[in-house]
Amino acid sequence: MSATQALQAAIYARLTGDAALTTLIGAVGVHDRLLIAPARPYVRIANIETRDWSTASEPGEEHLLTLEARSGEGGNRVVQEIAARIRVLLDDAALALTGAVLVNLRHQKTRTGRDAKGKGHVAEMVFRALTE
Repeated sequence: MSATQALQAAIYARLTGDAALTTLIGAVGVHDRLLIAPARPYVRIANIETRDWSTASEPGEEHLLTLEARSGEGGNRVVQEIAARIRVLLDDAALALTGAVLVNLRHQKTRTGRDAKGKGHVAEMVFRALTE
């Protein structure tokens, strides 16, 4: 399993295993793929960009992970609550990865606004992870 796959699996497990997040988005509200018409609100692991981050002595990778939280009509407050919970769960989290070591996982930014693709609002969150 690559470090990227291991990171995605650990984040998915952390998000789906949290009762407070499940209360906000429902039991099947976390997705790691694009769905045609998922029930809102939901969270999706939208993108992971991986770059070499090796040192002189250790191989490593930098991962920029984008998560999207989407709500139904009139849901700006909802996506802000979801984004806040995700930040609590992931910012500086010590996740166990299969086949790699997570050195650091930090929140970089969150952007909220109207969802141009549908009715409602979206919060786009970017996290930076370093793995060895």
